[in-house]
This record gives sequence, C-alpha cells and structure tokens, in this order.
Amino acid sequence: MQIVSPNDPFDAIVVGSGATGGWAAKQLTEAGLRVALLEAGRKITPRDFTEHTQTWQLPYLGNSPKIRRDRPIQGKCYACRESNQEWFVNDRENPYTQDKPFNWIRMRVLGGRSLSWGRQSYRMSDLDFKAASHDGYGDDWPISHADLLPYYERVERYVGISGTAEGLPHLPDSVFLPGMEMTCGEQILKESAKKHFGRTVTIGRAAVLTKNHNGRQACHYCGPCEQGCATNSYFSSPWTTIADAQKTGRLSLFTDAVASHVVMKDGLAAGIAYIDRETRAPREVRAKVIVLCASTLESTRLLLNSGICNSSGVLGKYVMDHIYGGGAAGVMPQIEAKPWAGPPRRPNGIYVPRFRNVSEKSTNGFIRGYGYQGGSSPAFDFGAPGFGAAYKDAVRKGQWNVNLGLWAECLARKENYVEIDKQRVDAWGIPILKISAEYGDNEKKLFHDGREQAAQMLEAAGAKNVRMTGQYSVPGFCIHEVGTARMGNDPKTSVVNGFSQAHDTRNIFVTDGACWVSSGCQNPTLTMMAITVRTCEYITREYLKARA
Repeated sequence: MQIVSPNDPFDAIVVGSGATGGWAAKQLTEAGLRVALLEAGRKITPRDFTEHTQTWQLPYLGNSPKIRRDRPIQGKCYACRESNQEWFVNDRENPYTQDKPFNWIRMRVLGGRSLSWGRQSYRMSDLDFKAASHDGYGDDWPISHADLLPYYERVERYVGISGTAEGLPHLPDSVFLPGMEMTCGEQILKESAKKHFGRTVTIGRAAVLTKNHNGRQACHYCGPCEQGCATNSYFSSPWTTIADAQKTGRLSLFTDAVASHVVMKDGLAAGIAYIDRETRAPREVRAKVIVLCASTLESTRLLLNSGICNSSGVLGKYVMDHIYGGGAAGVMPQIEAKPWAGPPRRPNGIYVPRFRNVSEKSTNGFIRGYGYQGGSSPAFDFGAPGFGAAYKDAVRKGQWNVNLGLWAECLARKENYVEIDKQRVDAWGIPILKISAEYGDNEKKLFHDGREQAAQMLEAAGAKNVRMTGQYSVPGFCIHEVGTARMGNDPKTSVVNGFSQAHDTRNIFVTDGACWVSSGCQNPTLTMMAITVRTCEYITREYLKARA
C-alpha cells in the first residue's frame, strides 16, 4: 500500500468530480484548504467532444457492437452513444446485483455525469423540504428553502441558468439569464393551459448559456449537448469549478483512482484507500476531512464497504428515483409545418410546474405531484415514399407535433434499499451493490393521473390525434436517484445532519443525492450543488476555527 501523503495529509479529500465534487473542490481550495480530488475515471480534454460528429462519420454508423457487448445497461441511456461510450462505465467491469430491476447509469471520467446531464435546473421549495408537514407522510428535511437561498443564488450566478420568472411559491424563481424562445406551438399550449386550467407553462430552466457569461460563450444550438461542448456553453465541472480550483494551486487531482473504503483512525476518517484503475495497485491518500460526492449510490457503497456511519441502521435505505416515461402526444393542425420554423436543435424544452397537491394534501388517492417537460415543433417524414420531386413533396408535408412527459415524485420507503453483495466484486476487487427498489402504488397513481392530465391539456390546446404515451420507467433509469444516507436531526433515524455531516464520524460529509430525505419532482442537480456549497462553507468555517 503506497500512502500518497504520509506525513503531510491534505486538509480535505473530495471523492467524485461531477457537479457536486467540482463545487466542493472550488469552494474548499478558494477558502485556502489543500484538497485532493479523486476521480475513478480518466482525464478528458476538448478533443474528446463529439457534438459536431455526425452519425455517418462513425465506424459503425452509431450502432457500435461494443455498446451491446460492454455496456448493455449504459446503452439504454439516450446519452450513451458510439461517439462517447467510453465516458460510461463498462458494465462487465462494474457489475451490480439487481434484486429487482434497476437501471444504474454511471459515468467514470473527469466531470462525471455533468458531461452528459439534461441540464434542467429547478429549485425546490418548502412544499418539498417540508412535505411531511404538508401531507403527513415521511419526514421533513432539517433544512428549508430559506437555508439554501443564498447558496442557490451563488450557484445560479456562477453556472448561468436560462429561464423565465413565474412567481410561483412552490417553484421558486432562480437568478436567470434570458430564457430561450418558445415555438408558436408552445405559445398556444401556454395560453390554453392558463385559460382552461390555470396552469403555468414556461420555458425550461436550463444550465445552458443564452449569452456570454463568466468567460463562457453563449450556446450556438448545435444539438447533442450530451456529447460535449467546445464552447462550454452548458455547465460541466472540468472547465468551470474544477478549473477554478486548479487555479488556486491548492488542488491535487487524482484520476484513475477507484475508491475502495474510508481509512479510519481513532474514531475519525483518516483518508481514502483506492485502487489504481490501470495498474490495480493499492493506494491511500490521507486528509483531515472527507467530502463524498461520488454520486448517490457510489457514496453509500463506499460507506457500506467501510463499515461506518450506520449506527442508525438506515444507511442504504430509502432509495428514490423519479418515475417517468409517460405523458401524451399529438399534432397541431392549426400550424403549418415549415423546415425553418422554431429554433433549430434548441437544447431545451418547456416545463409545466407541479399543480397537484400544492394546497390540498391529496388528490384522487395520491399525495405529492409531478411536473412535465416537453415541447412542440415541426416534424418531417424523411422515410416518405416516392422519388425525386414526388419524394420532396411528400417530405414537405410535415406536421406540427406536441408532447408532454411527466416526472413524478417517488416516496421514501425503507423497503427500497441497497446493500453490499458479499458474493461479488468488481474488476478491482471491491464488493458491489445489491439493489432492491420498486415503485409503489402512489407513484403509479401519479403516473396515470399525469398521462390523463397531459392528454386533456393537449386537447384543450387544439391538438388532434392525442394519445397517452409510455409506460412506467424502471427505477434508476431517470438518473435522478437520491436517498440512502439521509439527512436528519436525530442520529437514530438518519445518517447525516443538516450540514451533511455524518452523525457517527464528524469529519465525513455527504453532499450528493445520498443525503436527500424526499425527492420532490424537480430535477435534482441544482439543489445538490447548493447543498454542497452550503456544506463546504460550514466545513471551512469550522475547520479554520479548529485550526486557529
């Protein structure tokens, strides 16, 4: 075992380099701390970006057999493609046991899932943080929107969130860059939803720049953001937060470092043991504070493999992931489809904020709620019959489509859990997770209600051939997994406190989705980043106080 820092340990180790890990590195180094950032994957450069690579330029025309062979689970994700498949884990090297069906989408590369995330960025409100007080189910978070407000704003001003203020208390407005333009079909839906239902339709709130911001260029609408961005117009950690941390001269970056377990000494964390991804050699790096940002299930896996932070018995319990995959779609015959209509390849859609159970506790036998993402744009059938002029005429006879897809809250249930599979290890000899999670009756009721309401909204907007779409997603596949190391004031029922600090081991902090108490229905990354900034401010304040 080679110890990287035997006599002069770092002030802090951050495990994980995605959205939360990047923020932790930035906040701590800029406060004067010496930080080691551990990433299980390799480094990445702009040469790895393929957003301008066309399918016909690829060896297998986008149908790589390597994905089917090495990434059968990752390949189910829309973002895993022939051109960027190496960013995603090799499923054969990184197995997990599915006690019940669960699609675990993982990336091991510097920047993690911030390279290919959907970029939708919504605050949570006290309807989410204090949901138990609203409807009586589960537990409240030990923090509120007021606690996170300055950290939401700090993140938003730095990242650049494009969007439009709507003044909804249950979906607080962010600090916005100008919102992207809606299409005419979306405007029709917006006006109809307000008139007939009193519901808001807004442009998506996205971590994509609509003007030059903090040294990064505005989006040029080239299309597939999940394959990288040469202008850094969407937020990803390597060229923003991690770059800032490197500029301080106080960051040591360890890539290809597969974390194995937390090293303990005298009841405190003393470091992280890891395996070199390439050589398989064991290594160890030491520090006075550990910040886990490895992603919800990886952070919990690390704690479980370390045998720590579980005096409550709830570590690994309460896995949540949004149920999605359903909604409604139709066509809008009142609009003529033209090839030039609508912003081409806009990296965003529309959003319909939650309207169920905002004031009431329950509706139609279910609690909590859902939001919609969707859009309306022209579509053309390039597989139309005909040849020459006849084919061109057939293609030009396009239609104006409209669709809404729901994202619904998943209740926290102890029966949904992860644990270590003691019979299996990954390619580096580290015990893997066994995952047992499924959607319950409440999620399914939300799903069905959301499909019905989506169809009604489209029909009211004049859409024709409206049909309800989709089926239940497999847990994990929304890639919004949270829970398993929940926050709480009581050490008997939670893993970390309101500052993401482990009750059992006071120099361990968990700031990614693992610390969540309930899921809300909003995309979680913005809140994860705000929690991380708040926690790191606490670490800096308490650490510097102790060091003085």
